[in-house]
Amino acid sequence: MISELNPGIILIAGALLIPVLPNSWRNPYMIAIPVAAFAYVLGLPIGEFGKIQLFDMTLTTLRVDNLSLTFGYIFLIATLIGVIYALHIGDSIQHTAGMIYAGSAVGAAFAGDLVTLFVFWELTAIASVFLIWAARTQRAYDAGQRYLIIQIGSGVILLAGILIYYRDTGSIAFNAIGIETLAGQIMLVAIGIKCAFPLLHNWLQDAYPEATITGTVILSAFTTKLAVYALARGYAGTDILIPIGAIMAAFPLFYGIIENDLRRVLAYALNNQLGFMVVGVGIGTELAINGVAAHAFVHILYKSLLFMAVGAVLFRVGTAKASELGGLVRDMPLTLVFYLIGAAAIALPFFSGFVAKSLIVSAALKGEHFWAWMTLVLASAGVFLICGLRLPYVIFWQPTSAPYKDKKEVPVNMLIAMGAAAALCIGIGVYYHPLYAILPYNVKYAPYTLDHIVTQLQIVAFTMLVFTFMLRRNFFPTAKNSILMEVDWFYRKLSYNIAVTLTLMAQASWRIMINNIVQVAADLEKWINTHHSTGSIFGRTWPTGNMAFWATVMLGGYLILLYFR
Repeated sequence: MISELNPGIILIAGALLIPVLPNSWRNPYMIAIPVAAFAYVLGLPIGEFGKIQLFDMTLTTLRVDNLSLTFGYIFLIATLIGVIYALHIGDSIQHTAGMIYAGSAVGAAFAGDLVTLFVFWELTAIASVFLIWAARTQRAYDAGQRYLIIQIGSGVILLAGILIYYRDTGSIAFNAIGIETLAGQIMLVAIGIKCAFPLLHNWLQDAYPEATITGTVILSAFTTKLAVYALARGYAGTDILIPIGAIMAAFPLFYGIIENDLRRVLAYALNNQLGFMVVGVGIGTELAINGVAAHAFVHILYKSLLFMAVGAVLFRVGTAKASELGGLVRDMPLTLVFYLIGAAAIALPFFSGFVAKSLIVSAALKGEHFWAWMTLVLASAGVFLICGLRLPYVIFWQPTSAPYKDKKEVPVNMLIAMGAAAALCIGIGVYYHPLYAILPYNVKYAPYTLDHIVTQLQIVAFTMLVFTFMLRRNFFPTAKNSILMEVDWFYRKLSYNIAVTLTLMAQASWRIMINNIVQVAADLEKWINTHHSTGSIFGRTWPTGNMAFWATVMLGGYLILLYFR
């Protein structure tokens, strides 16, 4: 029976004890939870388990195959690294919410039916918002509200699609769905929200930078990658995803170059890398899907490392604004080394991203998707320009006169977490065979060919040349506090202003209507007083003869009407 337990439940159940444990037990206990879950997953056989009959539906709460295992492994590794990074925090709310959030993502990765997926899908939204609110600032509270509305909305849309899908097919199995049906289209919108599709993406850049330092690291690992997993499971080979992914890979770079908040810059870069994965899902070949799974695996590691390094800077000097940073190369050398490893993992040979992202790029080229391939190549250079060159320069080498509150390395647990992620970024890049062995399909690909290495080094060298030229010629945008116009302006500003205008118009219309009613009532009262008051035509006493005469006239009129009816 224990082999039928979804491993996400181990994390969720374990999280419930965190608030009541003594402080001396809490840290080793939190480390033990993902370790135990990982050991449990290693022993799971391939197949479908945990069948539960619910009304006329059969839930499959545990489905184990190579795709779910790949995402399950990396989710648990990210959980462990995130726990270690946050050990210095004494906030049990963050620890509990983070563990439940991670457990929900793991649970969704092993869900074999759409109903089980929906339950974990919504639980990720509810648990993760506490990592934003835990910052306990007004900006975090507001961003968390917007984040929760969007994430819960994604779940509601997903549920609507599931209900229609069940009505049409009589099945809730979570397999290939496609967009040929209304249900498939609705569910794609729900997944697209969580995957930060273009025009649906701003919740990512809005919420992640407002979370706590450790919360942002956890957030970067799960929500969007769970959406990528759902796309790979249900929409492999859906052509429309190729242009969507290409746009995702390209447009965030323009914002990443000029954005001042470095955690928001990393959020834009995260959006860029999601585009590679969405393109891979759209291509849908075995090579492409292997690339999606591999890139999701390594991206979680190096993006978490970059967020951890920037979080370490924020922890020590109190800011993550490019306009307020610089000159930390001597004060935080280990953080610098770890950051550079994470940046190198994006594009350089013998680092993890090189052996994973190239699967998707090669699949695009082999599938004759030339424009998608070209976009991915340029996007790869662009994200290295932002994360590999601009960010380390403004943090560690940019001249600054800003007074820092505490220029030294972060606590040991944060360094250990960054060191572990950095070691994996290097280890996977050098010895990639274990990663290829767990991918959904048999891998027939050699990443370290001469032409591939030379091509990638040329791209990196050209990017470095462009950055140097722009920096020396002062062409690079100057870092400064500013507000960037994004598509969320339409629903956060324009829609708000329209709503306020319509409300004012409704209030004005209501006042006019009430005033008119009052005026009509006043005129009616005046008429009544004029004609029915004492001495008026209707209010005075009439002679009996007159009354009898008019009564006779009315009676005669009724008799005539009755006669001619």
